[in-house]
Amino acid sequence: MSNNAASVVIITGGSSGIGRCTAGLFAQRGWRVGLIARGAEGLAAARGDVEALGSRAACAQADVTDSTELHAAANAIVAALGPVNLWINCAGNGVYGRFLDVPEADFKRVTDVTYHGSVNGTRVALSQMRPRGTGTILNVCSAVVFHGLPLMSSYSGAKAALCNFSQALQAELKLEHSPIRVTTVFPPAANTPFFSHAISYMGRPARPAWPVYQPEVVAQGIWQAFVSGRREMSISGTSAAFRAASRMAPGLIAWCMGRMGSERQTTKDPKASQVLEPTLFEPSRRVFDIRGPFGQGARTTSTQLWLESQLTMAAMLFSSARRFRAKRPDVLWPSTPAPAEVD
Repeated sequence: MSNNAASVVIITGGSSGIGRCTAGLFAQRGWRVGLIARGAEGLAAARGDVEALGSRAACAQADVTDSTELHAAANAIVAALGPVNLWINCAGNGVYGRFLDVPEADFKRVTDVTYHGSVNGTRVALSQMRPRGTGTILNVCSAVVFHGLPLMSSYSGAKAALCNFSQALQAELKLEHSPIRVTTVFPPAANTPFFSHAISYMGRPARPAWPVYQPEVVAQGIWQAFVSGRREMSISGTSAAFRAASRMAPGLIAWCMGRMGSERQTTKDPKASQVLEPTLFEPSRRVFDIRGPFGQGARTTSTQLWLESQLTMAAMLFSSARRFRAKRPDVLWPSTPAPAEVD
């Protein structure tokens, strides 16, 4: 995978949380970064992160539910930075509460942003990549696709739809023998401003279900998923274990999810209340940090990602060795001692 200064990544939802964190990580690796979001203030802050790391950035305001705005934003970024190599659909939002307590308009908005927004982003990305015959689209999904999270039915449904959409598109591109790749990642709960922006109909602010990871872990997983060329990848041991358990013991997982009531998904912490700013229908007018207010006890590393990186490195070394041997059939690889002479 190319990671030189000529490589361009475009990230939707790039003004805070995982999107902004991922932008910084790619900037550290010399990528030019395009950022798309609704809020001008958050975009400016994210752009500052990228430029402080010595990389070029371009921003464009757009609502991912509006295809016309999204096409215009992509064209502006490509004009400023060059052709896009990687498009990351990271925009998403949430509403907490029992299904019948959530207004229809709120439910629809979560679906439009979290699912249709990623579909729109994928359509725009393909329009940019098809003429060049290269590129990767990476959809940030969620571990909730392995089993829906109660009191979050709109988000769970949207992410499940995104997972199946990604799989269908992967198959279509394979049928077309297209070199364009689609990758889907499944991160765990992360300590981001997502919960400060979410609407809660549970009487108290929402919080992530434990265990919680810092967004830097998710950003690292996104990078590794792209570099490895994986079609799908769970981020963190928590996500991988949840996926396996949902397949092997669905009844047990269903029982566990039935115990995930409002007490386990709301907080009484006054600090969380102080930073509340629901942004379901309007963009934020403030700059939010990459991290949210739930950092106490949040995990900063992932053993699973470390193991994934080692396996990817070994696979790349093995592939390089095979290519070398194919080019130099006269060279024994690995070296083999010559047979002993027989009198």
